[in-house]
Amino acid sequence: MFHIFGFYKFKRLSGLKSLKKTFQKKLIKNHVRGTIIFSKEGINGTISGKKNNVQKVKKSLKDICKIKNFDSENNSTNNFQPFHREKIKIKKEVVPIGIQVLQSHKIKNNSVDPKKWNSLIKENNIKIIDTRKPFEYNVGTFRGAKNPNVNHFRDFPKYLKKFNKNDKIAMFCTGGIRCEKASIFLNKQGFKNIFQLKGGILNYLKKINKKQSLWKGECYVFDNRVSVKHKLKQGTYSMCSGCRKPVSIQEKKSKKYKNGISCPKCHDYLTESQKVRFATRQKQILIAKKMGKKYIFQKEFY
Repeated sequence: MFHIFGFYKFKRLSGLKSLKKTFQKKLIKNHVRGTIIFSKEGINGTISGKKNNVQKVKKSLKDICKIKNFDSENNSTNNFQPFHREKIKIKKEVVPIGIQVLQSHKIKNNSVDPKKWNSLIKENNIKIIDTRKPFEYNVGTFRGAKNPNVNHFRDFPKYLKKFNKNDKIAMFCTGGIRCEKASIFLNKQGFKNIFQLKGGILNYLKKINKKQSLWKGECYVFDNRVSVKHKLKQGTYSMCSGCRKPVSIQEKKSKKYKNGISCPKCHDYLTESQKVRFATRQKQILIAKKMGKKYIFQKEFY
């Protein structure tokens, strides 16, 4: 069983190249995979491995980066390793929106616990905003949530300009970091009634029973699980090898869906050479499976 740990922390960091080198070694040493992003404004990541090894990396992050508590933590388990490799990145922002976040910028008392979230989004005149990308919204979202149709988070401020400063706004994202940055941006613009889902969708799905839930669909995740359901159980979506977008059970019934090659979203746009290349790769995966070996693009690769 693999332990998955998602986290972020807004905190002034320095020596980013040294941090990258240090944690590249620590991930490899502890057989932990996933992605960690270091920035001058903080840290963001999701890692996976055996629980004890993940805990070792977590402790090192706290000790070396001098973090008492992360702003958000999401823990879950899965029966296969959801990441192919370990990646450490250095970026200008942990998520790009055009502003650097300091601890002093954080808005106090605007994070709403999952148990109180339902009451908030049921209010009249509340603006519920999904801060994720359109394809994530299509996999699942909250009832009544607006789809900004923004493909790049750095363009999100343009969308937010359509709202009135007196509007009561409730925002959410996968783990909490995108809506936290968006909240800070709006606060700087003079908005006062801004709320965000504490710990994001993952925290909500983990803590709220399906019968009481206002979530519809599944939640897309950026790893080989593709999607998760309530209690963070494995979802039903697969990843299209052609366009790297999630594919539903219904879409798999389409004639345009070819396992390992294409889906209805990309079938008409792929070149013949691409389809041949993807078909060859899929053939290699099937051969490896028959031989009892693992191929790097297999979902079950670990």
